[in-house]
Amino acid sequence: MKALNLYGVKDLRFELSPELVLEHDNEVIIKVRAAGICGSDLSRYKKLGPYVKGMTFGHEFSGEIVETGSAVTGFKTGDRVTACPAYTCGECESCCSGKPSRCEQLTMIGARHPGAYAEYVKLPAEHDMRLPDNVDYDTAALVEPSSVVAHGFYRTSVHPGAEVAVMGAGNIGLLAIQWAKIFGAKKVYAIDVDEEQLEIARQLGADVTINPMDSPVDQQILEHTNGQGVDLAVESAGSPVTSAHVLALPRKGGEVVYLGIPYADIEVERFYFEKIVRNELRVLGSWNALSAPFPGKEWTSTIHYMSSGAIQVEPMISHRIQLEEGPDMFKKLVNREEKAAKVLFYPDKE
Repeated sequence: MKALNLYGVKDLRFELSPELVLEHDNEVIIKVRAAGICGSDLSRYKKLGPYVKGMTFGHEFSGEIVETGSAVTGFKTGDRVTACPAYTCGECESCCSGKPSRCEQLTMIGARHPGAYAEYVKLPAEHDMRLPDNVDYDTAALVEPSSVVAHGFYRTSVHPGAEVAVMGAGNIGLLAIQWAKIFGAKKVYAIDVDEEQLEIARQLGADVTINPMDSPVDQQILEHTNGQGVDLAVESAGSPVTSAHVLALPRKGGEVVYLGIPYADIEVERFYFEKIVRNELRVLGSWNALSAPFPGKEWTSTIHYMSSGAIQVEPMISHRIQLEEGPDMFKKLVNREEKAAKVLFYPDKE
């Protein structure tokens, strides 16, 4: 089968890999209809390299079940699905206490299990979720990143009527804007240096857009909030700079949740660090997208809100390409030769 396999830093290859076969009676094989490039994929390609040399890459996807193991119930050939790409051990303290996102052995397809940048992917049936008829494959390919964002919001105490600032209007930030509205935010501020991304943010529900190039972000937020700050600030840009600046956005007693991963050291100026102490902020980290029972309410609620239209992804999708174009696309993205929002691969497209 056609696949994109990662061999090293900046070494992604389009290859013919062996066809998948069922090895356990609880597994299903899924024909991949759409698979998305995640920001973490770009970082692993650019800086970190593979967990296992030559592993089939990718973890955001949707598709159609083409084969089921003998013990699988509830799913059949032809079912339209997406799937949780994460594996947990089920035995560590975190797993046993119902916090699978903190699993000691947490891993993903595309890392230590063959991933979704391929014509087919294999997973245990318990990872699968059936798609409503009105949720298309492109939309469903973004269930995983949306669930990551939902996990972060479920960690906060955000409430109806709150004001929320989203630092970074990339794919995670654009989903965060929509989740803020789902959680009842009366006003959402989208923050980015890219005016095109801010325009998409407006399309997806941002009430106010802020460009840090105009003036310091915290000053603009204070002007919009009568000097108080927001109830919740979401860091979704994953940059060392914004990871510090986000601390100046909440009101006294407010919250910050970190969704972005900087992949670099962070130096926090005293002005920003003191906000944690002086404003008695609640600072939260958020990792992956899992809760109990596995895979969690993040997944079921994402599919529900995609079906209802509360989560829209079409404005986020900038490229729809074939697997063969993958190595060139990754190269262009990390070298900033191509501007892209969400890139989708169509493995079965001729």
